[in-house]
Amino acid sequence: MSSHRLPSRPAPTAAPTTTPARVRAGRSISVLICAVAVGAATACAPSEGAVTPSLAAAAPASPGTGASASTVGAPGIGDPDFPTDGNGGYDVQHYDLRLSYDPASRKLAGSATIEAKAVQDLTSFDLDLHGLTVSRVTVDGGDASFSRSKDELVIEPGGQISNGARFEVTVDYSGVPEPMRDSANLGEYGFISTPDGAFVTCEPNGAKTWFPSNDHPSDKATYDFRITVPAGLTAIANGEMAGTPQTNAGKTTFVWREKHPMASYLATMTTGKFQIRTGTSARGLPVYVAVADNYRGSLDQLYTQTAKITDYWSTVFGPYPFSSTGGVIDDYAAGYALENQTKPIYGGFSPAPTIIAHELAHQWFGDSLTIKRWRDLWLNEGFATYAEWLWAEHTGQYTADSAFRRYYANAADPMWSYPPGTARPDDLFGAAVYNRGAMTLHALRREIGDDKFFPLIRAWTDAHRYGNVTTQEFISMAELISGKNLKSLFDAWLYEPKRPAPIP
Repeated sequence: MSSHRLPSRPAPTAAPTTTPARVRAGRSISVLICAVAVGAATACAPSEGAVTPSLAAAAPASPGTGASASTVGAPGIGDPDFPTDGNGGYDVQHYDLRLSYDPASRKLAGSATIEAKAVQDLTSFDLDLHGLTVSRVTVDGGDASFSRSKDELVIEPGGQISNGARFEVTVDYSGVPEPMRDSANLGEYGFISTPDGAFVTCEPNGAKTWFPSNDHPSDKATYDFRITVPAGLTAIANGEMAGTPQTNAGKTTFVWREKHPMASYLATMTTGKFQIRTGTSARGLPVYVAVADNYRGSLDQLYTQTAKITDYWSTVFGPYPFSSTGGVIDDYAAGYALENQTKPIYGGFSPAPTIIAHELAHQWFGDSLTIKRWRDLWLNEGFATYAEWLWAEHTGQYTADSAFRRYYANAADPMWSYPPGTARPDDLFGAAVYNRGAMTLHALRREIGDDKFFPLIRAWTDAHRYGNVTTQEFISMAELISGKNLKSLFDAWLYEPKRPAPIP
């Protein structure tokens, strides 16, 4: 995610005429490392789908009426900073979402079928759902009892689900979606109605505003979307379109499929009137971009920059993890952008190349490699911010080192009192998570050298492709590849509430 509320970026220094030698050297070595790791895979070749299982945490069970504690799925997945997000007792494998939205009435009607695997015996389990009216719930085709408690949909199947068993729950629901409102973080997010459709950005926990889910990044799943809207509108979701949109009785249905594991906050069903351009990048990756009518003049730039930047990142970070790339500009003035998987969305502005570089870097850092807990958000935002600096370095605007030193020179910056290694729930997207997170990576790069840093980044994205990660796992890999004890460096930059000593 990137936000207009972040501090301004460093001003360009004198522009070099070529990519700095530091980046060129690191990239050539990392390409060699990747070739050994992944064989003859083309860096930007479309991926055909992943088989890596999601890593949902099984939170301790909580007592419930009429059942022992051991058979009641917990109402939270176990993230101490967001204790009610997600749910315990099961691991979602796949969401099949059949949705119909009418902008005039703002009414959403949905039927969500969720394929899951029990990780304990279950007589009751929860799904996250904010607002909306549930009319029916079935488990494995049989009617199930259900109740509501705030944002929890509590389901009791007709019989116990055994630990390890796969089961299918279908929820029929409808109503006017209500976005999440959190002034300390993003303001409005989730399902946001617009005059001609909806702007849908769900980080951190807004997926529950439009479909029942295990709404936490530690439980990733694949998705099918079948979205019906009034004829003349477009419905955009993650992944690739399956077939041609079908129009009948004044309504058009779009079918999208994301066959790679995805966190719920990255799912979208953005709808409205859009100008669309499709094609392939220079490396052969399918590209889909859409812009609201008010931004039609940005269509070609968004397309060109998206294709070019995705191709470049595949040479720096490793093979592109998904089957297509893209982007969407909607006319809702959100003031931020979000890295929706395969299709970042830009809320009410035409993004500069550095912002596109940030959101596309998230396809590796955040989307393919997804955090297990929100306190490790710097693994997403610090890496994506550092990617902005690397893109500026690559295009000759300024160097990553000059960006680092400009931020470091401001001794009064509040980020020095905010250690980014533990993101705060009430200030999740604080500037420290972005900028001091990026500075951590640059300090690491200076400490271990480009010949270790860039292979480390590629090894990181390869080892955890489609999985979930923690800060400690990154530190351990950095120490393994560098052969150095890096505890003091990471402690200073990630965990101490003060300005670290200067780097050489």
